[in-house]
Amino acid sequence: MNLKQQIEKIVVNIGLGKLRNQSNFDDKVLPEVMKELALVTGQKPALRPAKKSIAGFKIRTGDPIGLQVTLRGRRLADFLTRFINIVLPRVKDFKGIDLHQIDQDGNLNIGLREQFVFPEIQADRSKVNFGLQITIVPTPEYGGKAVVLYRELGIPLKK
Repeated sequence: MNLKQQIEKIVVNIGLGKLRNQSNFDDKVLPEVMKELALVTGQKPALRPAKKSIAGFKIRTGDPIGLQVTLRGRRLADFLTRFINIVLPRVKDFKGIDLHQIDQDGNLNIGLREQFVFPEIQADRSKVNFGLQITIVPTPEYGGKAVVLYRELGIPLKK
């Protein structure tokens, strides 16, 4: 079975909440985060603007609050292979992905605390530190048997 017929897409998200408080956010921090996310995913990220203003968080409508990349096809396969074989073994104290991270639709949600587990990012040269949230979305026919699918793909799930 082809990977493209089993997995619909992979979505990589970054929240810019705490990074926005830094001075020179628009000039230096945001372009650096976008560059590193593009290195990791192989695709330019899309800015996600705030939909409404929230005074308590000092957010105005239209301010960038996140970055998103949706991977499909060849980039999906390349990213998933690198993620399973290279990135997950580099995560500190990694003992497998908990089954509770799979929702009722079969989507697998994985959070990483820092981007330095990706081999493309050099920790000594990076100027920013951010976390990522990765969502693997199976095709609808595999949604009910997602645990079996993820095990077949080699994703290390806990028993």
